[in-house]
Amino acid sequence: MDIKGKITGIKYKSLLAEDLQVIDIENFNINNASSYFILKDGNNSFAVSKWLSPKRSRSYPYERVYNTLNVSKKITIIPIIKDEGANGDRDFLQWDTISLMSLLDVFVILTYYNKATRNQKYKNKITDFEFNNKDIISKIKEIKQYHSSALHWNLNELKKNFHRIIDKSKEAYSRIEKELGVKLHSQRGIDNFKNRIGKNVEKFMQFSREKAKKAQSREIVTTQPKESLSTLTKAKVTITNYLGGQYFFTADEISFDKNIVYIIEAKHSKDAISPSINDIKDGLLKMILYSNLSEVLVNGKKMKSTAVLKLTSPKISGEISSEVPVWKRADFLLFNKFSQNKIRFIDILLDEAKENGFVVKIGYSK
Repeated sequence: MDIKGKITGIKYKSLLAEDLQVIDIENFNINNASSYFILKDGNNSFAVSKWLSPKRSRSYPYERVYNTLNVSKKITIIPIIKDEGANGDRDFLQWDTISLMSLLDVFVILTYYNKATRNQKYKNKITDFEFNNKDIISKIKEIKQYHSSALHWNLNELKKNFHRIIDKSKEAYSRIEKELGVKLHSQRGIDNFKNRIGKNVEKFMQFSREKAKKAQSREIVTTQPKESLSTLTKAKVTITNYLGGQYFFTADEISFDKNIVYIIEAKHSKDAISPSINDIKDGLLKMILYSNLSEVLVNGKKMKSTAVLKLTSPKISGEISSEVPVWKRADFLLFNKFSQNKIRFIDILLDEAKENGFVVKIGYSK
């Protein structure tokens, strides 16, 4: 099943974004900072998030970005390459990450890890990665003086600084490998990455999209551990936006009602009464996209669409959605013995769904 849609603009009101800690730039070290925060530099303030890996499926980077979306000027810091060692993973930045951040009006600081320590538990693996704090501060100060859009900044960074950062990353990993005596992945992989993306943004876009399409095709036949699905129906979701970006996602489930397709993002918890807040906020970034779709085609047929965030657990009895009356919601939550903190969170979550035109469903699944 192939679903295609367009995004011509993002309209979304976040109700669950956390209060952000305020840090003054004079005392700032990105390696000691939390995953998302407010950075104050004189009269200027930025909402900053940081990724631990360029791969979107690691360490909930979407949840980190989500928590910054209510602030007018947003920055996210992304390592372009993360090599965990020859016996670990190595991930590379993809174009669609940059394009998605541009769509959300988030300035991207492309960076590299320049320090790490030997992983004491596993051979040929490293941990405790550190960014170059001086470089990060320099880029933040550049953004402070920058008066064009996040899109313009992000494209400019790709054109002017991407290759330099790749080279710095390669040098850093070579030094880390020698200093720690830990075998990392072959640097030919970094050279191939640099050569394949070239100096042309279009080439980088094409290279990343081909990788994303292959990943999408693999995922379409894979049920993830955190998914508990009422059907095995998955669908490719390809989104085009007015910035020229394309995003290749996989809907966990889809269902139909007349001329409406329901695009479902599923989050499941096997041991707790509901998925974690991190998992839910990760799903909310998908809701921002899916709830802003227009000109939706399902296998080439024009349809309307509704975004659905589905939260399931075997510890739940019954089901509710953001569309039920408040009294029914309260009865369900009390009957299932949700904690008061969880009830408050779910109440706001369901309000956020109604505010932004998507549906949240909470119920039982094995």
